[in-house]
Amino acid sequence: MTEDAWAAVADEFADGAYASVKGRVRTYVMHRQLLEHLPAPPASVLDVGGGAGHQSFPLARAGYDVTLLDSSAAMLDKARQRMPERVTLVEADGTAAHEAVGGRRFDAVLCHGVLGYLEHPEPLLDQLCRCAAPSGLVSVMTGNADASAVRPAMEGRWEDALAAFGTRTEIGVLGLPTRADTVAELSEALRSRGVEPVAWYGVWLFVDWFDLSGTELDPAEAERVAAVEFEASRRDPYRRLSRVFHLVARKP
Repeated sequence: MTEDAWAAVADEFADGAYASVKGRVRTYVMHRQLLEHLPAPPASVLDVGGGAGHQSFPLARAGYDVTLLDSSAAMLDKARQRMPERVTLVEADGTAAHEAVGGRRFDAVLCHGVLGYLEHPEPLLDQLCRCAAPSGLVSVMTGNADASAVRPAMEGRWEDALAAFGTRTEIGVLGLPTRADTVAELSEALRSRGVEPVAWYGVWLFVDWFDLSGTELDPAEAERVAAVEFEASRRDPYRRLSRVFHLVARKP
């Protein structure tokens, strides 16, 4: 049994980051992006590294059959506190996902915000593709290496911005080291595993340029912010400047 590395940040992640304006925008934008590609409910969804379920629980409430797999007992405890019906929780590492779900194949496999914490993501990518059923989706969200300099530059951290052009690593919002990818490289990695990319989107753009921590928006204003972010997420050049990107692929 390994130490639960997420235990120390579970509260901040589940109750802080996702409750922020940026967290709510991420959930809204990615949910709409997913619905453009998912089959109709009650299709099966495996959320690998799904944490407290912020991205997959809305799918469960919409009628999807969701299995949330995470290696952190603390994060799964957070998930249980807000778990809707039609959800199965599995405590396991993503690199052993296929065995942990008993060899089951899913109509969609999600892996959002996980690759960036892995120095070598290849074993996890193997598992994501293996767990997808024929014609199933593989949905990955990770840091955008092509836009690493944008946020430090907008914050006036010029030395950090200059250094970002030559590196893919940084300390993330939770104080943990993270690594970014490019759309082209991740697309090729999935393609080499027999899964064909079909679309990609940006996720955070304008809300990442402004300090909205502690900001409380009324529902109407929050809806307008999310609507702008959704449009930017699927248009060039905006999506290319997003801090993270969402790649959707399909197994033939």
